[in-house]
Amino acid sequence: MNYERDILRILMEAGSAGLSVAKISRHVFNASNTFFETVDFEEVHRYVSAYLLRNSKTSESVVEKVARGVYRLNLKSSETQQLQLEFADHVELNDEKPVTQDLSLSLFGD
Repeated sequence: MNYERDILRILMEAGSAGLSVAKISRHVFNASNTFFETVDFEEVHRYVSAYLLRNSKTSESVVEKVARGVYRLNLKSSETQQLQLEFADHVELNDEKPVTQDLSLSLFGD
């Protein structure tokens, strides 16, 4: 399974303080584990750890290491800035509520 999108979304919600690998793994596990499709937490944790290590090596990486075992999005990265725009657009599209008009008849005459 590909958990990359969930990892980035969780880090974006975490903000500048970042989150530990264990907490990111737990959030990804909870987002991916469903009634019909169960996933192994150890597998998710290994993937999250490897992803964070792999994507935090340079100053232009999407993720940066804040402290030992704590990661956050690298706001200086151009790729991260693009991701923020994508997530912001996605949230705005989901927040739009369809305009409904009450067409029911009133019990009491006006």
